[in-house]
Amino acid sequence: MNNSPFEKLMWSIALPGFGQYLNGKYFKGTVLLIFEFLINIQANFNQVILLSFHGEISDAIKHADYQWLMFYPCLYFFSMWDATKDAGGGKDPYSFLPYVFAAYFVTVGLIFSSNLTIFGVLLGPVWLPMLFTFPGILIGLIISKIINNTS
Repeated sequence: MNNSPFEKLMWSIALPGFGQYLNGKYFKGTVLLIFEFLINIQANFNQVILLSFHGEISDAIKHADYQWLMFYPCLYFFSMWDATKDAGGGKDPYSFLPYVFAAYFVTVGLIFSSNLTIFGVLLGPVWLPMLFTFPGILIGLIISKIINNTS
């Protein structure tokens, strides 16, 4: 098995907790996996994803339980950061910043996903938060670089 931080990151993207399992952190992986299933079920997230992929954004918005769905970005990005860090990645003390800002921006995207349109298109609770990931990561990388250059 490849012990690269990148592999652990990819498995954590597939399902929160998998990267922790590969790192031998079984308790932490189990807790993250349980939280992932709990949030996913309570938020109706699989149904929301399915409706979004079918272009039924209004139905996806109706089916989403936003109170539960709001937990998902933090769980997801924490799992990715933690698995990468435990695998030896992120030697930079500020390597967590892109993950934190991505979680923050995705959450903000989720908050506005039921009524914010881009070019007149309502993207809903899957596509808009996904688009908000990129500026979050970019801002986190920029801030991390600025902090590292000033210290």
